[in-house]
Amino acid sequence: MKKVFAIFFVMLISFTLVYGQTSSTKNQKYKYLGKYSANKYDPESISNKYGQYGSKYSPESVNNPYSLYGSPYSPLSVNNPYVSGSSSPILVGENGQYLGRLNSNKYDPESVSNPYGVYGSKYSPVSINNPYSLYGSPYSAYSVSNPYTTQAPKIYAPQNSLSLPGIGGKSNFLKKDD
Repeated sequence: MKKVFAIFFVMLISFTLVYGQTSSTKNQKYKYLGKYSANKYDPESISNKYGQYGSKYSPESVNNPYSLYGSPYSPLSVNNPYVSGSSSPILVGENGQYLGRLNSNKYDPESVSNPYGVYGSKYSPVSINNPYSLYGSPYSAYSVSNPYTTQAPKIYAPQNSLSLPGIGGKSNFLKKDD
């Protein structure tokens, strides 16, 4: 009887671990894709070609031309020039500041590639393209240009773009815990 109870208990624990994990990842709205950083040594940086998020062979890398996030044809890619709206990955500063959508569409109003948009302008205080802003200066700890930072903005891709209409800059889904 004790053996049957022990086997049942082990099966219950394994079932909970296996199926509990998949159901919790299914409910996540965004997938973490690393830090948008010039730091080649940070393990989470997309500039670290040996890291999980910077390798051109990793399925989670924006540098992999065959992945969902790096292909020029994928609707979730940062390299697709025709992507706009809620399907493209977003950029969030270490302090929780929304920094726009990370895509190469220069006509998307929220894109970091749009030179006339709030998040792509070289004059905007929330742009990674402004060399004097908190997020674009090579001397700022929160900057994408600082080769020594470990607090660079983070990239998040939507898990299910159909359930995320108009997320834009109005969302406060990622707050830094105090």
